[in-house]
Amino acid sequence: MRIAFLSCFYPYRGGISQFSACMMLELAKEHEVKAFNFSRQYPSILFPGTTQYVTPGDFATKVESDRVLDSVNPFTWKRTARRILEWKPDVVYICWWNTFFGPSMGRVAHFLKRRGVRAIGILHNVLPHEHRIWDKPLVKHFLGGCSGFVTLGNEGSESLASLGGFSFTELFHPVYSQFGEKLPRAEAEKRMGIPAGGKNLLFFGLIRRYKGLDILIQAFGLLPEDYHLIIAGEPYGGFEEYQALIDSNPGASRIHCFTKYIADEEVKDYFSAADLSVLPYRSATQSGVRAVSYHFGVPMVVTDTGSLRADIEGTGTGLVAAEATPEAVADAVRRFFDTPGLADECRANIEKEMDRLSWKNFCSRLLKYTATI
Repeated sequence: MRIAFLSCFYPYRGGISQFSACMMLELAKEHEVKAFNFSRQYPSILFPGTTQYVTPGDFATKVESDRVLDSVNPFTWKRTARRILEWKPDVVYICWWNTFFGPSMGRVAHFLKRRGVRAIGILHNVLPHEHRIWDKPLVKHFLGGCSGFVTLGNEGSESLASLGGFSFTELFHPVYSQFGEKLPRAEAEKRMGIPAGGKNLLFFGLIRRYKGLDILIQAFGLLPEDYHLIIAGEPYGGFEEYQALIDSNPGASRIHCFTKYIADEEVKDYFSAADLSVLPYRSATQSGVRAVSYHFGVPMVVTDTGSLRADIEGTGTGLVAAEATPEAVADAVRRFFDTPGLADECRANIEKEMDRLSWKNFCSRLLKYTATI
């Protein structure tokens, strides 16, 4: 089968690019796949981070792609669809994660649909975590151009169902494996300058309000002195609010901040030092951090939002806080460390999940669904 795949790929960095590369490489084992990429993803003035592009130290997969789509140049939208049609695919997969791309990707999808080509949306987020008035019209524009959809968790499925009677299948976020092997804990702690022997909590990934870092910092202040908190990720927006919470925290000296984009080669340092990955999210669909945690065998404490309860509690790979509050998160963390044998049980269950959440299994189920569209 000839499969066209429209998404962001190398030289762009980040979770969507990583996901797309892994998915494409798995599909390419048995099918002919061509990547269609952005010539410009975000205008620099609108990008909240330091850079959109791969930097030295990123283990980025160098996917060859046709860099044709400019998100803010309408002249490239029809050109992108024509370029895809010229390749004569049997199906087109389109990654969707941000309503900013509603005009561009929606236009491409509608053009393909009018030419009788199936487009299937891979929905990382149906609607943004922080909703704006224009989000629903933009996502509906994109959805209207596709023949079917894949969601990556129950919240995505519920959001899609609320927008209309669309055909979709619910899959999962596969486990990432491109970050190398786990280091000895003592070596990882030494690399980061963290004292040995503590109970290390990890908050990892882009720092945005919906991810609840403020909740975790306050929860940390309720924990005993043998705990350490590692914060590793690039703030999207200012860090001042969080720094104020850290400065006033009774455990401030035990909070270790690495507020930068974490290069791929550094990811193993943080997860190798961690006993527990904490996701205190206010809202979520699914989480790429979960996929990385699984790769390194690190159990999780999560809040009850999106698919996180089913993903973690339902598989026995961690605990779910009763609510997204400092008290509830602190209670779940204490229960994890205070329950004899629980950490080993969670790690054993992660091993079981690794096979189920493989890219091979994901793509096999994706292709079965595609055959029904």
